[in-house]
Amino acid sequence: MTAGAAPRTLRLADADEVVVATADLPAGTRLTATDGVPDGVVVAGDVPRGHKLAVAAVPAGAPVHKYGQVIGVATRDIAVGEHVHTHNLGFDPGTREHELATVRTELPAPRDPGRTFLGYRRADGAVGTRSYVGILTSVNCSASTARMIAAKVEPLLAEFPHVDGVMALTHQSGCGLIPSSVGGGVLQRTLHGYARHPNFAGLVVLGLGCEMVQVQSIVDTLPVRSDTLVRALTIQETGGVRATVAAGVEAVLEMLPALDARRREPVPVSELVLGLNCGGSDGYSGITANPALGHASDLLVAAGGRSVLAETPEVYGAEHLLTRRARTPEVAQRLLDRIAWWTRYAEEGGGSLDNNPSPGNKAGGLTTILEKSLGAVAKAGRADLAAVYEYAEPISEPGLGFMDTPGYDPVSVTGLVAGGATVVCFTTGRGSVLGTRPAPTIKLATSSETFARMRDDMDVDCGRIVAGAATLEQVGEEIFERVVAVASGERTASEELGLGQDEFVPWQLGVVT
Repeated sequence: MTAGAAPRTLRLADADEVVVATADLPAGTRLTATDGVPDGVVVAGDVPRGHKLAVAAVPAGAPVHKYGQVIGVATRDIAVGEHVHTHNLGFDPGTREHELATVRTELPAPRDPGRTFLGYRRADGAVGTRSYVGILTSVNCSASTARMIAAKVEPLLAEFPHVDGVMALTHQSGCGLIPSSVGGGVLQRTLHGYARHPNFAGLVVLGLGCEMVQVQSIVDTLPVRSDTLVRALTIQETGGVRATVAAGVEAVLEMLPALDARRREPVPVSELVLGLNCGGSDGYSGITANPALGHASDLLVAAGGRSVLAETPEVYGAEHLLTRRARTPEVAQRLLDRIAWWTRYAEEGGGSLDNNPSPGNKAGGLTTILEKSLGAVAKAGRADLAAVYEYAEPISEPGLGFMDTPGYDPVSVTGLVAGGATVVCFTTGRGSVLGTRPAPTIKLATSSETFARMRDDMDVDCGRIVAGAATLEQVGEEIFERVVAVASGERTASEELGLGQDEFVPWQLGVVT
């Protein structure tokens, strides 16, 4: 897409029956060839910005295409010029041909192969982008105590400018959940991932004492790092809440001088682990922020870094675009296995994966999960799919990966961070306010209107692509540069707002007894 004057609609593939409105189109508007549609198309009824307009007649029961892919079927005859949305477009799972590892993409070599960022090199070789102290709870029973410790320490951090903060990592589980169950394994994997995260330089692991997930089980999984400062406490052994708060504060204060003495150093950008996520998507997501982020992801992968897509319910209907890019048939099959699991999981809960588009998504122009997913996978760029990870599993393979997570933003990003993401890029059309710690989140607005309306919450305006003020590649390069700057210490909008502590939300699965 080249910079220049913006047409009033965008046709994303030549054979598409619909175009996307880039401005509100009142009934009676006459479009021309300069708008990317056949000359003389007249808008039959009001079409909001970001919504779909028919530029070819579609009979009832026939498929409707966007991005050159099926997004649903017409539930009644659709005439040229009609608004296409929930009133005349329905979900149909259809069939997709799942090619396994049939496509290879050679990404362009990085322009600056020696590119570095300023990170914290840990003793085991991992590289952090922040230096935090975490109060990690093994069970909900210790959540309030953890928050009290963090609240008492936070005002004292002004004396230690090279420590980014202290955060309480609290959750709603840890006891009554069978540790050997699927849900117990997911929780423990998440806690272990945060405990190992290179953005935590100091850690207080806090429990009650009698829970199923024991404090020592978390401490025992930590890698051998001479520079990791760790203290384990249980409320019952320490003497209650007041005594534990005092002991916890003392433990953190003892760590702070040593942590404050640490400094960033130049490290290759190949050490970055980038999490890709979206929330509050709209009709612009798949044509501005998501593909621009995909370009940034490709730049990182080409430099040897790791980039990870997530949200399994939001690739359903577009998974065939990923399976053909898998490096091996086994990687492709792992993704298909997770899609099959989610299909059963939704059915057992009395729903289907098409329940996913939220009211906000639909107000922004997205109609079916197929349409939403086709836009969402654009975040993955063009790189080969190197690995498929379970929720919170360590992100170990260089290149593009996929992590199995729900589409619910805090749960999804928690899994990515537990897996080792050190920076997160989050695209939003409606205006999500999610922020994360200890990994900073860069917020990418899909439209200039959302960017201007929520300026204090957003980092990059991707709507300039539709406005013709910048190309997709230019915005993608800007996102990549922002990732490098944030990894080097530049603060994001969500960090300035102090967000991220309440967004630690492990995925809850399994039987509670």
